[in-house]
Amino acid sequence: MNNSNNTTIKDVEHAERVLLIEAAGLTKLSQSLNKTLTNALNILQDINGRVIVTGMGKSGHVAKKIAATLASTGKPAFFIHPGEASHGDIGMISEDDVVLALSNSGETPELNDIISYTRRFKIPLICITSQISSSIAIGSDVSLILPSAEEACFIGLAPTTSTTMMMAYGDVLAVVLMERQGFTAEDFKLRHPGGRLGQSLLKVSDIMHVGSALPIARESDLMTEVLVEMTAKNFGCIGVIDKIGSLTGIVTDGDLRRHMTNGILDLTAAEVMNPSVKTIRPTALASEALQIMNDAKITGLFISEEKKIVGLLHVHDCLRAGIA
Repeated sequence: MNNSNNTTIKDVEHAERVLLIEAAGLTKLSQSLNKTLTNALNILQDINGRVIVTGMGKSGHVAKKIAATLASTGKPAFFIHPGEASHGDIGMISEDDVVLALSNSGETPELNDIISYTRRFKIPLICITSQISSSIAIGSDVSLILPSAEEACFIGLAPTTSTTMMMAYGDVLAVVLMERQGFTAEDFKLRHPGGRLGQSLLKVSDIMHVGSALPIARESDLMTEVLVEMTAKNFGCIGVIDKIGSLTGIVTDGDLRRHMTNGILDLTAAEVMNPSVKTIRPTALASEALQIMNDAKITGLFISEEKKIVGLLHVHDCLRAGIA
């Protein structure tokens, strides 16, 4: 048991050392940022084409992630493998594009053909490297230099801190470009229609019921008419409006039960309705609407604009959309 505890303690100590070393590298990176970042962002923002991200080995894996992040945050991008580029894929790079090349050493031979291609056709080239005097840094239009930092690998050989800084630099480019371009949550949702991201960004207007599907009654309607409308629409509630169409209350199944002994069929909607009706705006996130329904212990929520009913959301609509 003691041996197991000792092993755990040592593992945690080693893990903390790794994270502290990489955190120190990121701190150095943040302190090294300068005008070259702005120069790179200007190129990335102004191009009419795409960002071609490339790299070899560990840098290649980081390049794939950077390309994916850029593409999902408003800047069309994709990864090209340097080896495949030399055998035909280089033709996918157009003169409207910009190449973002990653190489920690700055001397990756597999990148030579792509670098030469960008120089020949005057395609902007941005590099991320640790070596300011390297071939790729000298040959690029903009060189983003990573600061000297200790690798987290205890023998100092495996790319760890360097790749962490490289990936972080990619995030910097993507996020600052988002801010420059006014990228919104709606834009983000359009690029993430599936999975949890798409579900979490669904708006009420995306899944609400509208038009003839809405259960609506006037304040002066007798409950005989109201019951027919409630039964036909099958939402377990009905919105009550006044003479100018403003929402003034709601009649639910619970309200019907509470008035069963009061000659309910002889009453009007205004006499039965609950005036404390909860509503939400159509631009709200569907997750917010679900939270309101959960908190109020209701199953339906009217959507209104300027006191007019524009839709209805049922808890089942949220569940079907995968919002929980």
